Amino acid sequence: MNILFICTGNTCRSPMAEAILKNKKMDDIKVRSAGIFASNGSNAAENAIKVLQENNIHHQHSSKMLTKEDIQWADYIFTMTEGHKETVIYQHPQAADKTFTLKEFVYDSKVDMDVNDPYGGSLDIYRKTYMELEELIKEMMKKL
Repeated sequence: MNILFICTGNTCRSPMAEAILKNKKMDDIKVRSAGIFASNGSNAAENAIKVLQENNIHHQHSSKMLTKEDIQWADYIFTMTEGHKETVIYQHPQAADKTFTLKEFVYDSKVDMDVNDPYGGSLDIYRKTYMELEELIKEMMKKL
């Protein structure tokens, strides 16, 4: 199964989600991340890297813009916000049936669909986002 996580710049939320899921070491799951407005080749945010390291997750990351090939590769596309989901579906209508916000997929709800964006925030804000993603991914795995 191929899972793609999407956020804006592919430096905070989606790379953390990718790293968390990769760290589960599930042989039947491959995972990538991308951004809808990313610059190719940027490192993950410094605080994202610190939080992952605090949780014994070492992840090499280079940001990348979402491509048609990513869409075709993915069995599931999980976005961090409703806006990301709308953008993905607008740009790639063929992906509508496999694109969900992460919260929508986990909670079967349309309320509060966004994972908080820690961009530019303190280390504590990144820790809160990490914990939110860790819980969402744990629940997501139960549903896959």
